Amino acid sequence: MQVQSQAIQTPSLSWLTDPGVFAVNRLPAYSDHRYYETAAEAEARGEMPLRHSLNGIWKFHYAVNPAARPAEFYRSEYATDGWGDIEVPGHIQLQGYGKPQYVNTMYPWDGYNDIRPPAIPEDRNPVGSYVKVFAVPDHMKGKPVYISFQGVESAFYVWLNGQFVGYSEDSFTPADFELTPYLTEGDNKLAVEVYQRSTGGWLEDQDFWRFSGIFRDVYLYTVPSVHVRDLFVKTDLSDNYTVGTLRAELKLEGASASRISLELKDAAGQVVSWVENAEPGGAVTLIANAGQVKPWSAENPYLYTLYISVYDESGKLVEVVPQKVGFRKFEMIDKVMRLNGKRIVFKGVNRHEFNARRGRAVTKEDMLWDIKTLKRNNINAVRTSHYPNQTLWYELCDEYGVYVIDEMNLETHGSWQKMGAVEPSWNIPGNKPEWRDIVLDRAVSMVERDKNHPSILIWSCGNESYAGEVILNVTEYFHGKDPSRLVHYEGVFHNREYDAASDMESRMYAKPADIEVYLNADPKKPYISCEYMHAMANSLGGMHKYTELERKYEMYQGGFIWDYIDQAIVKKNRYGEEFLAYGGDFGDRSTDYNFCTNGIVYADRKESPKMQEVKFLYQNIKLLPDRKGVKVVNENLFEGTDAYSLVYRLFREGEQVYEGSVSVDVAAQSEAYVELDLPDVSGVPGEYALHVSLVLKEDALWAEAGFEQAFGQHVFLVEGGEAPLPEGSFRVVEGDVNIGVHGREFSVLFSKQAGTMISLNYAGREMIAKAPSTLFWRATTDNDKGFRLGYDSGAWYAASLTRRCTGWELKQDESTVTVTYTYRYSISDAISSTVAYTVYGDGSVSVSARYQGAAGLPKLPIFALSFKLPADYRHLEWYALGPEENYIDRREGARLCVFRNDAADNVSGYVVPQESGNRTGVRRVSIADDSGRGIRITAPAAQPVEANISPYTAFELENAEHRYELPPVHYTVVTIAGKQMGVGGDDSWGAPVHDEYLIPADQDLAFEFTISRL
Repeated sequence: MQVQSQAIQTPSLSWLTDPGVFAVNRLPAYSDHRYYETAAEAEARGEMPLRHSLNGIWKFHYAVNPAARPAEFYRSEYATDGWGDIEVPGHIQLQGYGKPQYVNTMYPWDGYNDIRPPAIPEDRNPVGSYVKVFAVPDHMKGKPVYISFQGVESAFYVWLNGQFVGYSEDSFTPADFELTPYLTEGDNKLAVEVYQRSTGGWLEDQDFWRFSGIFRDVYLYTVPSVHVRDLFVKTDLSDNYTVGTLRAELKLEGASASRISLELKDAAGQVVSWVENAEPGGAVTLIANAGQVKPWSAENPYLYTLYISVYDESGKLVEVVPQKVGFRKFEMIDKVMRLNGKRIVFKGVNRHEFNARRGRAVTKEDMLWDIKTLKRNNINAVRTSHYPNQTLWYELCDEYGVYVIDEMNLETHGSWQKMGAVEPSWNIPGNKPEWRDIVLDRAVSMVERDKNHPSILIWSCGNESYAGEVILNVTEYFHGKDPSRLVHYEGVFHNREYDAASDMESRMYAKPADIEVYLNADPKKPYISCEYMHAMANSLGGMHKYTELERKYEMYQGGFIWDYIDQAIVKKNRYGEEFLAYGGDFGDRSTDYNFCTNGIVYADRKESPKMQEVKFLYQNIKLLPDRKGVKVVNENLFEGTDAYSLVYRLFREGEQVYEGSVSVDVAAQSEAYVELDLPDVSGVPGEYALHVSLVLKEDALWAEAGFEQAFGQHVFLVEGGEAPLPEGSFRVVEGDVNIGVHGREFSVLFSKQAGTMISLNYAGREMIAKAPSTLFWRATTDNDKGFRLGYDSGAWYAASLTRRCTGWELKQDESTVTVTYTYRYSISDAISSTVAYTVYGDGSVSVSARYQGAAGLPKLPIFALSFKLPADYRHLEWYALGPEENYIDRREGARLCVFRNDAADNVSGYVVPQESGNRTGVRRVSIADDSGRGIRITAPAAQPVEANISPYTAFELENAEHRYELPPVHYTVVTIAGKQMGVGGDDSWGAPVHDEYLIPADQDLAFEFTISRL
């Protein structure tokens, strides 16, 4: 029941448990358009003078439950002088009151309260009592005054000057009330009582932190004497998508209008169309022919501005509405979603609103950073998981060009899925009629506010709420209200009886092979992955298997990575040091711990290494170079390549030897081969890499001129003569325990007793702080834990710590000395490994490691050698695939290049320490101290190695739950691997790494590298 009558003046706590009461005296939802009193203000589109912000410091009282609240606080005479303060917008639990709780699917009261909906906990229902004293601004006096709460979680009551104003649920859409009857001269006391638990809480079981409070803007507003309360701008394109028409449906309130005009201007300010209605009533429709238009798309988000001018009965201009308009047509043709006639592929991401210090009370600066990050990394779509976002976000998506699935605020995950099992015995809303209106209200509130944004292509019925008549009714509402958009809902996958609730097949975390089964079975609907590539910590391995489907199946139309940003909160540890905290770190129980950290962006808004892969695989323009030129494949739907320059650089052994630039003109949906002016290098042996980039010619909204938007590379060898053996003399001393090899300014010791090389000394400096040992274990990633790598392969952990040297052998000739060790392991007598060290006359040491496999053993996480240097040797220069960390199943976006960092940089910012910082394709890496002295590790270009150089061992990382738990740095840990398994990422709760990226225990493995002095 949405009650509009002002007759209700007696609020009741029973509303909190009544799904039939969710809005009392709340104004009907309306469009989020701006409005001004003058044409000049409308042209500027700045802050709205007819609004007055109430953001800032409010007086506040916190109670753990309703019984402890100050029930009479709203009365005018109730003194709040002794109360605390709170910032609005902001969450209660992030400002010193109560504590945040993170849970994923279970309801937060699970295990504490034995309840079923619509009942709510009585003992654990925090109540925030807010008071704000304000004076009505002079320019609002004598006019109607309203208040808008843009977001309050999850239910709240409002009083003004002791009189009840209204009540609302739905945390993520605005709630407006009229204040005019309750205002007084001078100070006015606004009182707001916010409850964390309500019937609305049963519908808001999203995978996020459980907060409460007034977390979005609050403002007063007034309106002109004649006001456009609601506006629905409907655009359409002709059959050839070139000629635009516009229909503006207006709902007026206030006095009568004498006329209304509509003026449409293009981006340059030129008038495109003008119409007028000289006899407007309460509902007005204006239709304009725009002629030839520039269609809106993410590639070219061309916006027109519609100016609606309203004149009162005297003919005076009283209101101007400036509304951004995009002409675009989104439709289903032959079972394929098409934008302006072209098959669309969503290269998307799910995005929570989140800030590490402010929670979901995100700022304009946060949103600007986010939208630019999406555009810079070729992400063309976002799903507002799982609730409507702030209005500014949609404006930015319109302006910058990002496709949006706008999702209503609905998730009831814990009511139908328990510990992964589908069990909908008490699912809500299901087919329960008592939940129909409260759910539909959320759909209406979203659509009515957001309907004018061209970036929104799809409405979504919410997330993970199973299926039933109630959600099907929502889809029917969407279709009836706005047939220009399609409707998404994934939950029908679990109950095909309600398949009509979604216009597209949408699944979560389906494996690539499962998607192909669907697409090969003559499907009725196109396919999207509304969630895929669960990006939890070190993840996103195998993403290319999904993006390859884009070109294989027309009905595969992309997906949305889960998710955009880690939900980690800044907290101080016992030593006063700030760290990023996850579930459980606030004493919150139940909790799902670090499952809130699934982002391709860290919580502090720094891009994670995973973004390197996303940017490359989401490229619309593919660059495929060879030794003579580059094939440019433009998969854009509408835009050519004229905004970019093609820059190419030729490198030999990592050093640039040539650079050039050329203009390219490849139309959308076409390809061309571009010959490049490259030098003849056939007579100069070495490994070459041709890097080809598309860079912006001019500044864009999201990046400056010169920014690289697309990349490709080609690596080739020019054969030459064999490299000469290192020169120099040495002497060998075979003692009772040690074997020494000594030459000019170097000394190497091998221990018969320890069974390894124990010393490598260059010019009086000892390089080896801890001797090399074979390593079969990596610090488990979150994905490893999800598919029980420790349970299945934990024996390799022990093998890494408990090897036994079973023999050694010394060989010497005129130019080399080789010491070979053989090892056995407790995991099985059937396996063995050997490590051979060959010393040359210049002091360089060639290391050859071999593993002899055996059947019947678990898969290996890694086969490597690991040793320690003193921590002073921490500066790194790589010639490898980089610059960001990469793995055998996540290196599509890595490039062969020279880059520099420090060992500490290779401990990536995942909130739980784990395997990170690896590089594949390592040809060489130098490890130096501040003076530039140290060692260089090299491997043949034909057989490069993997390397991880970090301040910590795999075991130190394994045993830390937070970064601050890692020990003080004493060493630089060098791990050189022949092979490390992939990181996976289809999901983080059971999906294994794909077979081709695993290491079977029964295969033989070998790798080589050389250590030399810098």
